[in-house]
Amino acid sequence: MRCEDVSSHPDFRHLPSLPGLAVDLRYAGTDNFVGRNLYGALDCAYLHHLAATGMQRAVAVLAREAPGYRLLVLDALRPHRVQIQLWDHLEGTDLRQYVADPARGSIHSFGMALDATLTDAQGRELDMGTGYDAMTELSHPKLEAEHLVSGRLSPRQVGNRELLRKVMFEGGFRGIDNEWWHFEMLDRDHVRKTFLRVD
Repeated sequence: MRCEDVSSHPDFRHLPSLPGLAVDLRYAGTDNFVGRNLYGALDCAYLHHLAATGMQRAVAVLAREAPGYRLLVLDALRPHRVQIQLWDHLEGTDLRQYVADPARGSIHSFGMALDATLTDAQGRELDMGTGYDAMTELSHPKLEAEHLVSGRLSPRQVGNRELLRKVMFEGGFRGIDNEWWHFEMLDRDHVRKTFLRVD
C-alpha cells in the first residue's frame, strides 16, 4: 500500500487526532541525520490502530506519573521508500545498526513502531543525554548503567529515559538496545508477515 492511501485506510489512525500527544516528525524537516526533508508532501503522522491505542494508554500513564508532561512523537509511519533512503545514506559506514535493512523491512513501515521523547510542562524536551538519532553508544539503553558509573550520563538523564520507557512499556511497547527513542509493538516477524507495509 502506498503512503498516499493511508488516510483512507481503516487500519491507520492519524496522530493529531489522539488527545494529549504532540507530534514533530523530524524526517518531515531538515532536523535529522540526513539533513533534508525526506517526507516532502507525504503526511506520515500515522500509526496502525493497535499502536495508536497503545499510545493512548501511554499518554494516560504519563498523565498519572508526571502531570503536565507530554509524549512527543519524532517519527511514526515511515514509508519503505524513505527507509531505503536512510539505508543508502549510511552506505560504507559502521552506522547501519541504527537503521533497519530495507530488504527485511522496518517495523516503522507497518505503522507498528515510533520514535518518541518527553516534554515538560513548558513544552521543552527533557534531557536524555543525547539528541534524537544520535548514533553513538551514549544512545544505547543497554549501556546506561555503565555510562552512569563513568559520569557520561547523569542520574537525571537516565531517570528521564526510564520515565519514557515506563510509560511506553505500560502502553504495550518494547524498546531496543541501541536507541533510547525507539519503541515497537508485537513480534517483528509476525508484523512483517501479517501487516500491511506502506511503501
